[in-house]
Parts: sequence; C-alpha cells; structure tokens
Amino acid sequence: MRKALILLLILLTLCGCGSSKVTSFDGKDRPSSRGKLQVVNNQLCGEDGQPIILRGISTYGLPMAERYVNEDTVKEISSKMGANVIRYAMYTYGVGVVGYCTGGDKNRLRQTVENGVEYAKNADMYAIIDWHILDDGDPNKYIDEAKDFFATEAEKFKDYDNIIYEICNEPNHVEWPTIKKYAEVIIPIIQEHDPDALILVGTPDWSQGVDVASQDPLEFDNILYSLHFYAATHNTELRNRAKKALDNGIGIFVTEFGITASTGSGQVDIEESDNWINFLEENRVSYVMWEFSKTAESSAALKPDCLKTKDFERDDFSTAGQWLIDTIEKHNAENK
Repeated sequence: MRKALILLLILLTLCGCGSSKVTSFDGKDRPSSRGKLQVVNNQLCGEDGQPIILRGISTYGLPMAERYVNEDTVKEISSKMGANVIRYAMYTYGVGVVGYCTGGDKNRLRQTVENGVEYAKNADMYAIIDWHILDDGDPNKYIDEAKDFFATEAEKFKDYDNIIYEICNEPNHVEWPTIKKYAEVIIPIIQEHDPDALILVGTPDWSQGVDVASQDPLEFDNILYSLHFYAATHNTELRNRAKKALDNGIGIFVTEFGITASTGSGQVDIEESDNWINFLEENRVSYVMWEFSKTAESSAALKPDCLKTKDFERDDFSTAGQWLIDTIEKHNAENK
C-alpha cells in the first residue's frame, strides 16, 4: 500500500495535478527553425520562403516596463505564454525618462531595447524594435533622431535572424504621403546596414489606415504595414478595411491590438477578439497584443497585484493574459 501511495504521488508530481502553474508549450515557428524573416508575395515567410505567423505580446512603454526586460521574464513569455515574438515599445515623446526624443535617457533606453533583443534571441523569439510614435503624431518631427537610432541598431543587429524594425508605431493627424515620405528616408538607412531586414511601417489614423496605404504602397522589399485594433472599439468595419488592403496587394502585420476598448481600459470583448483572431489566422496575419505589464488597465496581461518577474502561474495573469495564452496555444497546436 505504501509503495502504491508513493507511486501515486510521483505521478501527480510529474503530471502537475492540482497545480495552477502555466503549462509550457511551444509552436514550431522560431528563429532557430525558420531563420530570418522575409516578405514573399506580400506574405510574411521564413527563410525557407514558407508562410509564418508570429503570435506574441508587446511591453508597456520603456523604461516603465524595463523590470520585465530581463532574461527570466522573456524566457517565460516564450515558454509559458507560447509567444514567438516580443515587441519593445520605446516611446519617442514623453515626460522625463520616457521620451527618447524629449529629454529621455537615450543611453538607458537604447540599452534596454538592445538587451531585450538579446534576451529574445536566447529565448528563441523574434524581437520587434518599436519606434513608438504616439503623441508626437508626425513621424517626421524627430526624423533626425530616428535616422541615427535605426542606423545604429541596424548595424548592431545586421547578423541577427530574430530582428524586426517597426519605424513608426501610430502616426496620427497626418496623411499617408507624409508618413510615406518619412518611410522613404528611414527604410534605406536600415537596408544600407541590413539589406534583408523586415521593416514594419505605421499607417494613418493610429495605424488603422492600411487601406489608404495600399493605394499608394512603398517600393521596397520586405515591407509590411501596421494595423492596430482594440476589439471592444473596432470591429467589422476595420476588418473590411484590412481585407481591402490585402486584396489590393499589401502585406499586414498587427503590431498592436487589445481585447479592450481603444483606451486600453474598460470591459473586454472576448467574442469580438475571437472574431479578429479568426480573421488574422485565416489571412495569415501576425499579431502582437498590448501589453505585458501589471498596470491597472484591462489590457494588461498581468493582474495589478502580481509582483513577479518570473515563476508565473496562471492565476498571475489577467483575463487578457489568460485569453492570449489560450489563443496562442490553440493556434500553435493547429499549426503543428
């Protein structure tokens, strides 16, 4: 009887029965297996030329979120959340240390981003460096800083398979020709150092105007256009615009979305979020959720009282965080 009890305890331990820990799982679409990304026929593909979907999460604005930019946290975002991409959101405009171009600590911010790329590489994840245009609106406002930043980062990471450049997060109150003019300056700078770099370009109206950009696309290789949505605010109308852009022949990458309203707060809308994910999966569009943090916003992946930076359990994750874990696990399993 005693031997049987010991055997039962061993089996329970191995199976994790009664535990609330997040189950580790993984998909196959990683830098180690798919290599450097490229765009083929307006579709994101691996080095082998076959389609790939990235599913992951963005940090909150740096340096406010830099406590999560460490080896342990990034490893668990990879293994426990199943994410194969992480986005580092570096605000260009802000107060104090926040804004890279408005008195922020440039060395600190740059080092945080660079460390993040290394941690992502070690966790076998793709990493998006996000030049997080928001309150500044027009990406041309700080174009000199952008030129210097992207020249430096593209030179540093030119031999990395996991790097992605997002050159303007959410342009707003400017038209597509203004954004396009900026992109036509920044893209060649990146490609001078890293000719095969994957580059993501923001679109008008907080990156909702992919249909507008599709009518006058950029003439560069390895370019995708950013689409942002928040499911409790944006629904069929924006999906129709996205479908129009795809039909017009451009590739799309959802570099930011939430299952909440566009404020990042309020009630979550699971049904509409699932509608969006079904649309993205059907059209092989990659997606990154906002945001890995414990802020008092319903878009945050962690609960506000979670003080951890590692050893996360399922109960540490908010409704949004648990939804993302389940969504990634479901679609990773479908694509194995």
